Amino acid sequence: MSHPHTPAFRVALSTGGGDAPGLNAVIRAAVLSALNRGWECYGIRDGFAGILSPKDYPNGGVIHLTRDTVRGITSLGGTIIGTTNRGHPMHYPTVGPDGKVTERDRLDELVNGLGAYGIDALVSIGGDGSMEIAGALARKGVRVVGVPKTIDNDLDGTVSTFGFDTAVAFATDCLDRLISTAQAHQRVMVVEVMGRYAGWIALHAGIAGSAHAILIPEVPFSIEKVAEKIRRREDDGRYFSIIVVAEGAKPAGGSVSVLEHETGRAERLGGIGDKVAHALQTLIGRETRLVVLGHLLRGGSPTTFDRLLALRFGAAAIRAIDEGQSGIMVALNPPLVNYVPLEEATSRMKYVPIDCDTMLTARDMDICFGDE
Repeated sequence: MSHPHTPAFRVALSTGGGDAPGLNAVIRAAVLSALNRGWECYGIRDGFAGILSPKDYPNGGVIHLTRDTVRGITSLGGTIIGTTNRGHPMHYPTVGPDGKVTERDRLDELVNGLGAYGIDALVSIGGDGSMEIAGALARKGVRVVGVPKTIDNDLDGTVSTFGFDTAVAFATDCLDRLISTAQAHQRVMVVEVMGRYAGWIALHAGIAGSAHAILIPEVPFSIEKVAEKIRRREDDGRYFSIIVVAEGAKPAGGSVSVLEHETGRAERLGGIGDKVAHALQTLIGRETRLVVLGHLLRGGSPTTFDRLLALRFGAAAIRAIDEGQSGIMVALNPPLVNYVPLEEATSRMKYVPIDCDTMLTARDMDICFGDE
């Protein structure tokens, strides 16, 4: 609790990377938890752009967050302070006089900018990139706590990230709808979902949504094996199939499908669903349709599970700061929310273990992964 004759303790919040349902719930819980301790709370616009590119914000790149600011936002998708997957402070894209884009390290500028605003502690809400930045800031002496966010569920150190459950629930609902139309038209439906280099969304939604084949990055696939699965179904008189493809899936001996790679941001995956659909239509001679769920998975209101997890994470981040913690990430370790070092959380990506119970369940149900 701040002393009445000294400036209040100041906490800043940042949301970075792709958006995810539950970001606003984290913000609300963190702001209320901070205000209830007598602290002041601020939001940095669009990742760290509000500090690194202040001229882009005529009304200020850092905004004061109050009870009124966060009233009624728990159920809202997106983030009220904005986010971006561009402008990594340690790999900041800069256009030279010759028009060439190069990267430069602006981390010290960010540290100085936080100091100029009198920020005492930072809550960095994001995925692996944001946690990497948080770890670097901690090594520079900034008091920082990370909150894991990604619909991809690929952050190590936490059983689940908020946004994942909502993405899986929506993808499953889409599969339920597609099965009826695929059956009516006797078609093969290929459904591409997000997830980057991990297959969590595809696996969970595919099983829950009764897919017949699931292609994930962890299991390089043979398109012929998938075609064989469809032919076996046809031999049994079932003339429709649902194939779920993670955007990072790759054929055996091949590589991931990349739409674009831009300086200063992660490569954008996509296109594998189209390749799978065309290949299957050629192999089986049956009409094949592609559905790319894409950013539909990021939007909308968070599920109850994601709301509660996000609220728990937001409050836990403020408790961690109050306890003097820094350089850590809050994490779900059921039934607790605890802390893990940022270095541990970002040292490796959390892939689907190919021998995990969920994978075994799928194989026991004769779901094809294109490998056998």
